[in-house]
Parts: sequence; structure tokens; C-alpha cells
Amino acid sequence: MYKVSIPALVLAGLLAVPEPAWAFRCGNKLVVDGDSAEHVLSRCGQPAEKSSYIALRPPIIWYGSRPVRVPGDQIEVKVETWIYNFGPQKLMQRVRLEAGIVVDVQALGYGHP
Repeated sequence: MYKVSIPALVLAGLLAVPEPAWAFRCGNKLVVDGDSAEHVLSRCGQPAEKSSYIALRPPIIWYGSRPVRVPGDQIEVKVETWIYNFGPQKLMQRVRLEAGIVVDVQALGYGHP
């Protein structure tokens, strides 16, 4: 009988997923949670709209593409929302960045010319 480790099963499951729900494509390039603002700009260019504010957040460290909370007082973090409009044939995308890192991606309605 074969022994299979839990990490191996998890890794196999992750590899089987073709594209995460928290991602979007700019042409043939993928943008996912954990990407830097510079990475998004290099793949997608400037967004059609930008807004920002300062929020208090618990301190985190990034473990791969996943944020992990660490002990400590809340810190001020710049939160940015970028809207990408790819035209009327594609869905617009809302990208939320905290401290220059993508933390959320949401598809919106179809774009406009």
C-alpha cells in the first residue's frame, strides 16, 4: 500500500486548479493576490481609475502569496483601489492593494468604450 503525505495531496490539489477565483488576466498574463503594485502595472499598465485611503490593519508578513498575521499593534496601511476597464467585450476588474500588495480582485460588469 502506498503512503501519501498530506502536503503532497494539498500540493496536487493546488496544481489541479487552472486559475484561481482571485485572479484576472491582462492579455495572456495572470495577476493574483500577493502580486506587487509594480508587477500589476508591468502586466496591465495604468488603471482607468485609482482611489486610496489610509486604514488600520494588524501587522502581517507574506508567506508566498498568503498574508500571515503576526502579533503587534495595528499599523497604518495605504489601501488603493484600481479599476481596469478592458472595453465592452470584457469584464472590468477591481484590484485592491494594501501596502502595495494585491489583496483582493473582483470582476465587475462589462466595461465601456
